Amino acid sequence: MLHLTLFLVFGLVCVAGAVNLLAQRHPINSALSLVVVMGALAGEYLLLGAEFLGAVQVIVYAGAIMVLFVFVIMLLNAGEEARFGGSRVAILLGVPGLLTGGLMITWVLLKYSGTGAVPLGALPGPPKEIARLLFHEFLLPFEVTSVLVLIAIMGSVVLAAKPDQIQQSKEER
Repeated sequence: MLHLTLFLVFGLVCVAGAVNLLAQRHPINSALSLVVVMGALAGEYLLLGAEFLGAVQVIVYAGAIMVLFVFVIMLLNAGEEARFGGSRVAILLGVPGLLTGGLMITWVLLKYSGTGAVPLGALPGPPKEIARLLFHEFLLPFEVTSVLVLIAIMGSVVLAAKPDQIQQSKEER
């Protein structure tokens, strides 16, 4: 019962952090809300018995990736976002659609979720096995992701550069 209660609490914290992420006007506050979501997901992983994934979630995502996000936000010097009035069609169709979809998902989860005990062999393997999968079978997607992050960083530097700095850089060549 305690595990189910903690699972629901971490799930609610995760959903609240995600809603707050979307509701914030300032990008730094949104990034901090994303850290809350990542921390709640790490708690969910710990409750599911995936301690390695929980640690990776905190170290890699809540730590390194969020530092990268905050660095890019600071580099771009992003201010507050301009808000415009929403579309009436989106409100008239979106709210009932969101409620209907939420009710359907809740119904399916309650009706078809197996809340029984998980057999011990079904849990994730040791970190050595996960590392073997990551660096052997999934090496290409892992490296492509790192190249994409590098390209995003270079793009943010180019976007943040002032036109006179770009001209000065061209003249130096």
